[in-house]
Amino acid sequence: MNAFQKLGLEENIIKAITDLGFEKPSEVQEKSIPLLLENDSDLVALAQTGTGKTAAFGFPMLQKIDVESRTTQGLILSPTRELCLQITNEIKQYGKYYKGLNVTAIYGGASITDQAREVKRGAQIIVATPGRMKDMISRRLVDISKIKYAVLDEADEMLNMGFFEDITDILSHTPKEKSTWLFSATMPKEVSVIAKKFMRSPIEITVGNKNESTNQVSHEYYLVNARDRYQALKRLCDANPDIFSVIFCRTKRDTQKVAENLIEDGYSAGALHGDLSQNQRDLVMKSFRNKQIQMLVATDVAARGIDVDDITHVINYKLPDEPEIYTHRSGRTGRAGKTGISMVIVSKSEVRKIKSIERIIKKEFEKKEIPDGMEICEVQLMSLADKIHNTEVNHEIDKYLTSINELFKDTTKD
Repeated sequence: MNAFQKLGLEENIIKAITDLGFEKPSEVQEKSIPLLLENDSDLVALAQTGTGKTAAFGFPMLQKIDVESRTTQGLILSPTRELCLQITNEIKQYGKYYKGLNVTAIYGGASITDQAREVKRGAQIIVATPGRMKDMISRRLVDISKIKYAVLDEADEMLNMGFFEDITDILSHTPKEKSTWLFSATMPKEVSVIAKKFMRSPIEITVGNKNESTNQVSHEYYLVNARDRYQALKRLCDANPDIFSVIFCRTKRDTQKVAENLIEDGYSAGALHGDLSQNQRDLVMKSFRNKQIQMLVATDVAARGIDVDDITHVINYKLPDEPEIYTHRSGRTGRAGKTGISMVIVSKSEVRKIKSIERIIKKEFEKKEIPDGMEICEVQLMSLADKIHNTEVNHEIDKYLTSINELFKDTTKD
């Protein structure tokens, strides 16, 4: 028997899962799916980003809705357009063997008329960002008065972005007799308020500990003088030739400046922040996904909903004001069973923040030194040798490294 069949999933979903190459459910899926299939209760699920949450709520919703009805029965709220589109595409893939299924994405930056037309065509499931959803409700372009299932995905991120009032307003247009499923990486007070206000005795499941970092991620910090921060960033990038990373800055201005400096210095980088148009942001994300950009420099808000599985490093150019936000940042790497590294560049005045974060993530940081020129030279040459796989070339590189080492020693003696 297929591992997913044991969870109680029906044949249409099993076929789609098989096509997608899914082999076994993740922990959040194992814990959530049977509960949601067997009960009409509310659920609070605490799990890191990248643990398979979309399938955890998507499979049960697909199995429970009536695809022969044109009434909207499921509503999924997510923080960003990027995540909204991703969830929509995934649920369409999971439900491809359900004839008549219509999953519609509602988000800002696209034609509201086209989205309204899609809904009117009979959308059983709507995936939406809060701002555009509220707008469509106020214009009476969408009816969610008969929904049976409401999902708040990345609830903590939505609330961090200031969507509390929008979510409250949207949920006030839904029936009291519905199932509400809340998925969140952390459980700050605002998420608890939403749970108490809109949920009835929810079942709570936790994958890992609340706010705890995944075991797939190691944490490092590098102590530098504030004026040397950018040079330290370049050294870290140079010491990791195959880096595919998100670099977090605290302000839009810093984000743009760091990205421009990296590009000017010959690095493959791009900026993602709120001052860019939607079209510019889409182009940057497309380049990053296709690995035409190795380093995405982003603000916390702009990075909400980035879901790319093979990010190797997260670099904190500056630490966030709130230690809990570090959990979101580091959660961008070490996903889908892969390992990742979260690096922090700190000045002396910021070192105390490391201890606060360690208490929250329940992990210790390793203090490391910024790599010197010789280390970087060695790493880059060995990386080149690995790619070439040529014995003679490798031998020449070894000889070159030995001579460089000797040179460094002689320089030190002088």
